[in-house]
Amino acid sequence: MLKFNAEEMEQRGELIYGTRKHVEAVAKAAYENGISNIFFTASGGSVAVMQPFDYVLQTESSIPVYSITAAELVLTGHKQLNEKSLVVLYSKSGDTKETIEAAKYLKERNIPTVGIVSKENTPLEELCTYGINYHDGRPQEMPLYFLIMSVMKHNGEFDKYQQFADELKNLPKGLSKVRETADEKAKKYAEKYQNDLYQIWVGSGNLWGITYSYSMCVLEESQWLRTKSVSSPEFFHGTLELVEKDVCVTLIKTEGETRPLDERVERFASQYTDEFNVFDTMDYELPGISPEFRKYVCAPVMWAVLGRISVHLESIRNHSLETRRYYRVVEY
Repeated sequence: MLKFNAEEMEQRGELIYGTRKHVEAVAKAAYENGISNIFFTASGGSVAVMQPFDYVLQTESSIPVYSITAAELVLTGHKQLNEKSLVVLYSKSGDTKETIEAAKYLKERNIPTVGIVSKENTPLEELCTYGINYHDGRPQEMPLYFLIMSVMKHNGEFDKYQQFADELKNLPKGLSKVRETADEKAKKYAEKYQNDLYQIWVGSGNLWGITYSYSMCVLEESQWLRTKSVSSPEFFHGTLELVEKDVCVTLIKTEGETRPLDERVERFASQYTDEFNVFDTMDYELPGISPEFRKYVCAPVMWAVLGRISVHLESIRNHSLETRRYYRVVEY
């Protein structure tokens, strides 16, 4: 398989799982300090990584939750921010300009923060009340499971946390199998749509963040392919009018509560375009993960699937996923 090393990926999984004890201690300290609400703030793909956790708090917790981009937060503030808020900031590099400015803004106002980064000695970690370095392990969501689900456990809302967190140890190996299973379908997708003029990507619920991020941060940013991302419920309030027989519509299906919304899109799009595609987390086995917990890990499963499209696009199009014209290249 192209750019695939199962042993290395599983080692990175062990590395990120090793943050569990530290992150659980952060969650305990933050909860004991009192949490009036939780904010997620970041930029670009990091916003998307946190979206499933915004979703789970909205649907399963009494703790109010808000998401806002870092750049907007600094300019607008937020009336719900206070010294008992817990703000989670995420930046793989640890130096994303807008996220650093948000961290400074929050520190000046004595608002507790958790900075999640992948490297040592980053400005973001230094600015935050609590720092979490996941050492560039995978899946990137792992520290957020330990943080957010721990807080929910302390709040009496996730009494199976211990079992769930124990089972997460099996996730990295399971994701390697997902990649292997998805590879051929991903390759065919990349071959067929490598130079497509326009793609519509649709998803919902705990996979909305990925829908948005894969469309913008991978296909647009790293492959320069024009896309439109839209949520499954909103698809029927405008975007459906762009569907024609030759228009590529790609649906990513969740196993969560909003699956019926995805199925509605599937019924419609399959009638009106010959270029309809579905990637469904339910198609992939996850040994060691209980059925009741599968909905919580839809995001890393789908990232594993879509990641195979990415590497094939990179190879087929001879266009590195690292190539940029403007991002971190010119001043803006």
